[in-house]
Amino acid sequence: MPKVLMLTGDAAETLEVFYPYQRLQEEGYEVDVAAPTAKKLQFVVHDFVDGFDTYTEKPGHSWPADVAFADVDPEDYVALVIPGGRAPEYIRNDPDCQRIVKHFYGEAKPVAQLCHGPLIPAAAGLLDGRKTSAYPALATDINVAGGEWVDGDAVVDGTVVSGRAWPDHPGWMREFMAILKEHAPV
Repeated sequence: MPKVLMLTGDAAETLEVFYPYQRLQEEGYEVDVAAPTAKKLQFVVHDFVDGFDTYTEKPGHSWPADVAFADVDPEDYVALVIPGGRAPEYIRNDPDCQRIVKHFYGEAKPVAQLCHGPLIPAAAGLLDGRKTSAYPALATDINVAGGEWVDGDAVVDGTVVSGRAWPDHPGWMREFMAILKEHAPV
C-alpha cells in the first residue's frame, strides 16, 4: 500500500488534518502523521464568525503523531500533505521538516498544502517562481518568499496543489487526488 506523509504539529486545524487523512485512506493509501516528536497532538478549530476580521480559534480534537520529523525517510512516501492551522508557523523552523519538504518538491512528488501550510515551503526556500494559494492573510508572506499568491480553492503548480482553508476541501482534494493517482496509483 503506497504511503503518504502528513507534516503537522500542535495547533493544526482539525478539519485540515482529518479530511485529507480519511480521504486518502478511503482511496487505499496509508497515511503517517509526522510532527516534531511522536506524541499526542492537540489540534484546534478555526471558524469564521460574523464581525471578526479574521478566524476564531477553539480547542479541537487530539491525535497521535506516528513519527518524529527526525525519523522520517521521505523516500518511503509517495506524496506529502501539509495542513494548516498554526502548526506551520513553528514547524517550518525545524531543519528536519525543511529536509522533508525539500525532498518532495525536489523529486516532484505530489504535495497538497492548505491554509498556513505554504509557510513551510516558503521557509525552505521552495516558493521562488511558484504559484500557490494560502490563507489570504499570507499573500504577503508568499510574495516575499518569491512566490505568487493566487486566490483559489485548488491552485495547481506542477505536482503541488494548494488551497486557502478548509472550505476549499472539495476542489483542493479533487485536484490532489487526480495528481496522486497519476503519479502513485494504489
